[in-house]
Amino acid sequence: MADNSVTLVGNITREPELRFTGGGKGVASFGLAVNRRFQVNGEWQEKVSFFNVVAWDTLGENAAASLHKGTRIIVNGRLEQRDYETREGEKRTVVEIVADEIGPSLRWARAEIERISRDSAGGGGSASSSSAPSGGGRAPDPVYGDEEPF
Repeated sequence: MADNSVTLVGNITREPELRFTGGGKGVASFGLAVNRRFQVNGEWQEKVSFFNVVAWDTLGENAAASLHKGTRIIVNGRLEQRDYETREGEKRTVVEIVADEIGPSLRWARAEIERISRDSAGGGGSASSSSAPSGGGRAPDPVYGDEEPF
């Protein structure tokens, strides 16, 4: 089976836009500029590729709350092609990166990690700055049990 996986490092070109589906799931979208520098006949050349990134659910909500235009990030996800129709009735096709993971690039920046507690309702939760033990009446994580993953 072929794997459709891509990892990009680039700068956010527009503020993440957070919207919600009718069912209440968050979806954030933003642009990413990926620069490539290479030599041709001893001279440095630069090319920039622009990508649209889409992040769903809590990943999208956390991305919209944490990231800003100009931030250098690492995105791991998959390519997806989508067809749509413009208001004028023209058919268009777009290829987007659907993010599975997003993180800051720490090459020229520092980041502070704020753990978000998981609730039994399936994903989201409120920010937790206390060091209270996990559990709270929910089932143990299938991978880590009652341990904190980090």
